[in-house]
Amino acid sequence: MIKHASMFTQALSLINRNDFARAVNQWDAEKAAKGFRSWDQFVAMMFCQLAGANSLREICGGLATSMGKLAHLGLNEAPSRSTLSYANSNRPWQLYETIFHQLLGYAQGLADKQQRKFRFKNPLYSIDASTIDLCLEVFDWAKFRQAKGAVKLHLMLNHQGYLPSWACISDGKCHEIKIARKLDFAPGTIVAMDRGYVDYELFQHWTEEKIWFVTRTKKNMAYRVIEKRELPSRGNVLSDEIIEFTKDQAKIKCPAPMRKVTVWDKENEREIVLLTNHMDFAASTISAIYKDRWQIESFFKTIKQNLKIKTFVGTSENAVKTQIWTALICILVLKILQMRSRFGWSLSNLTALLRLNLLTYRDLWRWLDEPFATPALGPPHNQPTLFD
Repeated sequence: MIKHASMFTQALSLINRNDFARAVNQWDAEKAAKGFRSWDQFVAMMFCQLAGANSLREICGGLATSMGKLAHLGLNEAPSRSTLSYANSNRPWQLYETIFHQLLGYAQGLADKQQRKFRFKNPLYSIDASTIDLCLEVFDWAKFRQAKGAVKLHLMLNHQGYLPSWACISDGKCHEIKIARKLDFAPGTIVAMDRGYVDYELFQHWTEEKIWFVTRTKKNMAYRVIEKRELPSRGNVLSDEIIEFTKDQAKIKCPAPMRKVTVWDKENEREIVLLTNHMDFAASTISAIYKDRWQIESFFKTIKQNLKIKTFVGTSENAVKTQIWTALICILVLKILQMRSRFGWSLSNLTALLRLNLLTYRDLWRWLDEPFATPALGPPHNQPTLFD
């Protein structure tokens, strides 16, 4: 760790530079670079995310006025707007997808050491997608509706640490189920999802592969009850039944029996009807699994409110995907800082206070534990002061 460096520099030290260099070579990302390296672009886009910069002008101006702190960031000078714009439009966004997965391995290692919320040992994931609206006149490649543009961020959330373990960016028209069919899960995995992912053929495939799911039923689901299970004496479970589908197409696509669990949502005063292929868990556990699916909704809300994923500094498809992937890298960095701290940060509070101290000289790791008691460090001895 650099003794005298900004908190931004210390946060970026979580990125292994050797792994980063290998990813650059893998994607040939610096072909005809002319001095502006991929690391320079990465630092600039991470500054966009963590500092909350709204434009190329703010990114480049913010770095240019950092008063001698660029050397610790690995930069020789701040990029110009045209240089950064060209890099975002032409350098492969896949580079940052690779960096995301490199950092994910370290983050998941920290998460695996934390106490599990559920007693069962099965891996638990949620899958969902969120539409990011774009102006079709500006982003003419992002066709969604006649007068509206959009891209869709598909995400898989690992409930051990609530980390994004996989992501995909598609056009706004792509249905979630098309992406879900391409996902691979290990036998024994539990997948929680909303009813937008109801697909009987997929349910049959997962059942045969011993992949368990929990979702909500659609209102028009036709079925017959073949077994009623005993209910717990306490709790919110209203019914627990084994069913089979009765519509011709559903019976052909999914002949396996399913389980329907109805629970009472006290907060919203409504019944929630759940569908699963797991026959052994208690009905209350099935209910708790689906309730925990809300964490992926919370994740989308957090990333949209705290990082730059709704407004973009570039208009090309490559620039948009680059910005989204750097936002996902940034959320991993924040999760790592959160897990390594004893303070009990929320992600929103950590993001806000880190933004205010991003270029200050503080011991980041001490600050994470004692944010209101960690003094600022003096400037590096080789940097001029106001009185020199």
